[in-house]
Amino acid sequence: MKIRSVYDAAFKAYGQILEGYETAELLKAMEEIPLPDAGTAYRPGIERLEACGVVADLRDRAYGGMPIQIGMCWGRNTKLNCLEYHRDSEVNIGTTDFILLLARRNQIEDGVLDTEKVVAFRVPAGVPVEVYATTLHFAPCEVPEADGFRVAVVLPEGTNTEKPAVEAKNEEDRRLWARNKWLLAHPESRQAQNGAYIGLRGLNIDIREDL
Repeated sequence: MKIRSVYDAAFKAYGQILEGYETAELLKAMEEIPLPDAGTAYRPGIERLEACGVVADLRDRAYGGMPIQIGMCWGRNTKLNCLEYHRDSEVNIGTTDFILLLARRNQIEDGVLDTEKVVAFRVPAGVPVEVYATTLHFAPCEVPEADGFRVAVVLPEGTNTEKPAVEAKNEEDRRLWARNKWLLAHPESRQAQNGAYIGLRGLNIDIREDL
């Protein structure tokens, strides 16, 4: 799989680079959180990250004053496993370079996305990137020169918390996995085994050989 840079023109269909944000304090706070022994971890909101000065700037500039949360996804990963989307953009900031596996919501056909549609972009350390609400994404992937990854995840407050109790009345309702989180799982993924909507067809991409 070809891994492009987020500075490549092709990234414009999936997101944009955000400029003018001071991320040093946030990155330092993220680095203080130890990596898991294996796999990945995620928390929607982390107090020590939300205490950093850049939070107000992200809230007021990136989200136009809407309430936000800053959590983190961290660990070790090179596989796709799932893709998700929200009704709002997500902002990611990594302590090291990391790779995003992305596709577009309009590429979903009859409730399924072929993983051949997935593309990869490398994000430089400390650079905030906005992933559009129309972009499918999931856990970041590590780069070989880094010991795992730590990526801040900025989202509207409440996202990825407890799923609302709703009766599924259409296909999209079946994908709802958490609050403001719609998930398409690969059949091989842990999420699929736990009952997530199976919406990915094709190879469960592993970029280990492409790094």
